[in-house]
Amino acid sequence: MRNVRVAWFVYIVTNSEALLYTGITTEPERRLREHNGTTKGARYTRGKGPWRIVYLEPVPDRIAALKREYAIKQLRRAQKLELISRSGT
Repeated sequence: MRNVRVAWFVYIVTNSEALLYTGITTEPERRLREHNGTTKGARYTRGKGPWRIVYLEPVPDRIAALKREYAIKQLRRAQKLELISRSGT
């Protein structure tokens, strides 16, 4: 069996109400579609869309993605907005 390397991403999405949601994925566009219109989206995002990606950070693996997601979720809203503004996404 081949050792396939999968790229992971930590992302932040926002909507018209300026809500923020942070998550991880291997396919950002697919995950955005899920948040915007399927039951596979996070419970927090359901019915609050449309969402758009405002922050996307590649990480080496799932463990690193989970750790970075946790770190971002611990930030205050102002700190998250600063992170987003510095990223230029």
